[in-house]
Amino acid sequence: MSLDLDLTPPPTPYTRAMTDKTSPEQSSAEPALDENRLMAERRAKLRQWREGGQAYPNQWPATHSADTLQAEYADAAHWTQDRLAEQCIEVAMAGRMMTRRVMGKAAFADLMDGSGARLQCYVRRDDLPEGAYAEFKSWDLGDIIGVRGSLMRTKTGELSVAVTALMLLSKSLRPLPEKWHGLSDQETRYRQRYVDLIVNPEVRRVFEVRSQVISRIRRFFDQAGFVEVETPMMHPIPGGATARPFVTHHNALDMDLYLRVAPELYLKRLLVGGFDKVYEINRSFRNEGISTRHNPEFTMLEFYWAFADYQKLMDFTEALFADLVQVLPQLTDGALSYQGMTLDLASPFKRLSLIDSVADALGEAHPQTLREPETLRAHCQQHGIAVDTAWGWGRLLTELFEALVEPTLIQPTFITGYPIEVSPLSRRNDQDPELADRFELFMAGREVANGFSELNDPEDQAARFKAQAEAHAAGDQEAMHFDHDYIRALEYGMPPAAGQGIGIDRLVMILTDAASIRDVLLFPYLRPESAPH
Repeated sequence: MSLDLDLTPPPTPYTRAMTDKTSPEQSSAEPALDENRLMAERRAKLRQWREGGQAYPNQWPATHSADTLQAEYADAAHWTQDRLAEQCIEVAMAGRMMTRRVMGKAAFADLMDGSGARLQCYVRRDDLPEGAYAEFKSWDLGDIIGVRGSLMRTKTGELSVAVTALMLLSKSLRPLPEKWHGLSDQETRYRQRYVDLIVNPEVRRVFEVRSQVISRIRRFFDQAGFVEVETPMMHPIPGGATARPFVTHHNALDMDLYLRVAPELYLKRLLVGGFDKVYEINRSFRNEGISTRHNPEFTMLEFYWAFADYQKLMDFTEALFADLVQVLPQLTDGALSYQGMTLDLASPFKRLSLIDSVADALGEAHPQTLREPETLRAHCQQHGIAVDTAWGWGRLLTELFEALVEPTLIQPTFITGYPIEVSPLSRRNDQDPELADRFELFMAGREVANGFSELNDPEDQAARFKAQAEAHAAGDQEAMHFDHDYIRALEYGMPPAAGQGIGIDRLVMILTDAASIRDVLLFPYLRPESAPH
């Protein structure tokens, strides 16, 4: 192939708009054009395609991906044009045409494939079968195409494919957002994540990190001797957490079922059955509010470890986080930047009791007074915290903690010593039976994990279930029901154990510097939209 032409490529992706100088869609008047008109033009092209033969073909075996080619042949000094021509490296690729610049009998186009990377294609009329170049020029940006050819390098050093065969594989009937502005409306980005992933490449990296985090969690627990299990997503009785459940109905059994709020009680049944180490990466559902930190459907890691206690669990959690940050090679000595804050994930995490943390926030010199309901009510009133007359000192103290302390916990911190009143499934502390052997892990001002030594005394658990059921009957929609089968399981004997839940979504938010939980969910829940036109 002669390379005496001027092969100067189009501008770099940082300066180049998503434009096509041969297409009426990308004229200077593009912003004023009606999208329906553009779609009508594309549908007309689709009709012509159908009339010409088989539309939407399903046979274009790709042999290479853009990312691997860019990595393998990145060294322009070694992989010169002469060397590439000598090697005659044939490749076949398929992806979405993102840019195109036509210069008479030749054109440049950028192809973005499933790797998320791009590779430039050099398309010349004389290298294609009769009529193929004219057909190529009729295609639109966003169309999915297949190309085949040999690797080359332009005079400016850009790796490219000299195309000798190409095919339209899928028609894009809707024009992509203009490159300069992209898809900037947040709600549209969440609602049309498929477009967001196309035009905002950095979004893809967030979900690649999410996948790597989950994969690494599995590897960490498998290597530690845990067994991954699956438990029911529909429960006859909601349990495992104090949360309002979603309700559904099973027609054949004529009974209501609840989408699980947590898998805890089923996982602990497995401890009774003889599994000493179990974990589940699960989808759970809570019929509560939506915010930047809450989605009705979310992913959790829950694990349970027989013959361990909550102190051992805190050490294990530090080791888990030290392992997880390895998916982020840009970290320096375990320092992670999140929303302008620098988090130290390498050093041992701080440990502080809940009572002491609230006492520090209130400037209270005598923490023991924070078990007096009237004192706590006065503090709540002073700080504008609404309270219920039925709440005991444990719930009041926890409300003060959430309002005054939690937002200040930037560095990873274990908060311990939660009151039994707000810990219905936790083991009582031997020295202080009003407190639970429980911790929560906070970082960046939010809860990331919750763990405790498990309550395996069936009579104590039955009494707490009874108190929860009474609260539910009194109107607390988040209180637990009385689970008779779980009590029966405990009566067979559950070994001493510790367990923990970690919110995967919030963890990924921190690891990817995401401000909202919607940024780490591919398809977050939104209010219904009107039917798309």
